[in-house]
Amino acid sequence: MLRFLLVLSVASMIGLQGWRTLLNNFAVEWANLDGNHIGVIQSVREIPGFLALLAVWVMLVIREHRLSALSILVLGAGVAATGYFPSFVGIAATTMLMSFGFHYYETTNQSLTLQYFDPATAPHVLGAIRSLSAATNIAVGGAVYIMSWYMDYRMMFLLVGLLVMGFGVWGLGQNPVDHELAPQKKEMVFRFKYRLFYFLTFMAGARRQIFIAFSVFLLVKVFQFSVKEVTVLFVLNNIIGYFTAPLVGRAIVRFGERKVLSLEYGGLVIIFLAYALTQSRWVAAGLYILDNLLFNFSMAIRTYFQKIADREDIAPGMAVGFTINHVGAVVLPVIGGILWVVDYRIPFVVGSVLSVISLIAVQRIRVGDK
Repeated sequence: MLRFLLVLSVASMIGLQGWRTLLNNFAVEWANLDGNHIGVIQSVREIPGFLALLAVWVMLVIREHRLSALSILVLGAGVAATGYFPSFVGIAATTMLMSFGFHYYETTNQSLTLQYFDPATAPHVLGAIRSLSAATNIAVGGAVYIMSWYMDYRMMFLLVGLLVMGFGVWGLGQNPVDHELAPQKKEMVFRFKYRLFYFLTFMAGARRQIFIAFSVFLLVKVFQFSVKEVTVLFVLNNIIGYFTAPLVGRAIVRFGERKVLSLEYGGLVIIFLAYALTQSRWVAAGLYILDNLLFNFSMAIRTYFQKIADREDIAPGMAVGFTINHVGAVVLPVIGGILWVVDYRIPFVVGSVLSVISLIAVQRIRVGDK
């Protein structure tokens, strides 16, 4: 199962990072889109995440590991098609397809990780997956940088998508199941004792969407970063992530979820305000790196859930959590895009406020703290 998850996580990151690296410049240069369009597209991207709870019912007819592989196949198809539709509607449609694959894989990936590895091991596994994902992103960034000298956007999207689809085909031929594990419930699970997990998951989704929808767009639209500069930034970002992600896993085991998440949200309060205030393109780039570094800390929300959840609740609980994570994600980018048109700094101020609320909420975590 570890090999299965590592290989498909690499595929997932190839698709997502290739898409993210190319999208903003593709949207500006080929489709002539603005901040309000990007906001809507990012909201469309999160609709499949909002519908992640349906994965519980899909698993009534498809085994969880097969759904993982099928999701990677769909992700690759969406990425491959993107370059052929350089318009607002076209990008929105291919984004929806790509996103169904990505979000359903992430739902099953997180569920299988928490099922197959105990609370002392899971943070290390999550950290290893994040580290390998960062290494993958570095390779993707280097590949995109080289391809950008010789290919147009259409060909780059196509090649990335076809590679991801190949991994999906491989996954469909694997059977890594341990039949001795406790069977998972095939129904929605909402429990009062999981309320803090639900709230933190919701807030993490809201914060993350401001980062995803507007941080790179800020670099491209306001500070005129080229696709090559964005690619270099992504590579640097992931070199740092490769070394730090395992350290975050160890920190969760050693210090507990409350302290790790407190550090994340305390840092985000400052970072989002700095996004709004800086006039320097290099400061903005540095903030993006710090922002992404702190995002690794969010794995502590999942390990917190593992510690408080009943074993048979993990798969449906993660599906419900993924949906809750995307409730704000569907709405916030659209609102943020409208606010961007008024003043591009407003979405980042909102992100700082959300981080303050999250910082207060994580103080209620007690399980696993040292």
